[in-house]
Amino acid sequence: MAAFPVDRLVFTPPMVDLSRSPLAGHLAAETYVLGAFNPALTRLPNGNLLMLVRIAEALREPIFDDKVHAIRWDEGKYVLDGWPLEDADTADPRKFMLRDGGGWKIMALTSLSWLLPVEMSPDGLAVVTIHYDRAVAPTGSWQCYGLEDARISRVEGRYWMTTCSVSPERHSTTLYSSDDALDWIFEGIVLDHQNKDMLIFEGLIGGKFWAQTRPLGDLYFAYPPGSEWRAGPSINLASSPDCRHWQPHLEPGIRPHANTVATARMGGGTPPILTDIAGQRGWLTLWHGVEPRGLVGVYRTYWSLLDAENPARTIATSHDPLLEADPALTAPIDDLIYIRDVVFTTGIVEAGDHFIVASGEADLACRITHIPKAHF
Repeated sequence: MAAFPVDRLVFTPPMVDLSRSPLAGHLAAETYVLGAFNPALTRLPNGNLLMLVRIAEALREPIFDDKVHAIRWDEGKYVLDGWPLEDADTADPRKFMLRDGGGWKIMALTSLSWLLPVEMSPDGLAVVTIHYDRAVAPTGSWQCYGLEDARISRVEGRYWMTTCSVSPERHSTTLYSSDDALDWIFEGIVLDHQNKDMLIFEGLIGGKFWAQTRPLGDLYFAYPPGSEWRAGPSINLASSPDCRHWQPHLEPGIRPHANTVATARMGGGTPPILTDIAGQRGWLTLWHGVEPRGLVGVYRTYWSLLDAENPARTIATSHDPLLEADPALTAPIDDLIYIRDVVFTTGIVEAGDHFIVASGEADLACRITHIPKAHF
């Protein structure tokens, strides 16, 4: 992987003031910032950049009174739920699995995530304003365990944001829209259960909105022996006349290759942007590949260039990672780390001869990288 001229952490958990959190004053238990990471990225009308940062606010001591606890939104307030310790597997600090799931995998979280707008300088390297008054937090039972991993696209002058909303009802994709990327209108659920990493293309194709999606499941059918593809999660496509009602595209999108385990699991990263790479014009998309290893696997960022008129066709790509986790970046906050080998890229803007790329580093902090266009 190449070294880039600008590559640093710009926002970390100690920079969050939890006295201004949506949860402040609701719980008779101490919370802390488990992570401030996976930021959506867009350019504001004033020229500054905006990161919409996922704040995972966690219980300092989730285990007490012989129970493990989770935070839940409940009709305008936040409450704690407790499960007997003997019923839960608490090996992962981010979550716990309930042993008696009736044949299903049942999970609860030790944190609740909400979204914090952080206004940055035009180069993405300095914090200008933290907009606590514009935080995006749960407003209904469909997201009672929080909102995760926002992505922002600007299409036809309007900002569109997708988020993953978490609840026992469903694990859905929710849509918001805005005129200014600061005041958001909830548009509803657009993709139902277990469809993550929905990325709206930053422009229309054939008069329609397009998006990448990533359905999940516990069962995948095998490709024929000798196929270049590996069965498993892949990045699919969908289109919409209004950005609210989506139809899956018949042709497959980006699929994992059989000759590597580095992308055995994959999903979308940045909303595709229309740009020129090495003399070819198309939709640049950065996505993550996960190599199975350890607790969560090794997350790396890859890139592909999709045909400008038919985004199901890849016209250029690289099997070498564009970004990998960098322990040197997190060394100053190493005492806060609970997961390693994870970079999760979630935003991109064009800036002259380079791209400004936003990522979550180690599920902990926000990383900004300036990647020269000549690198692709």
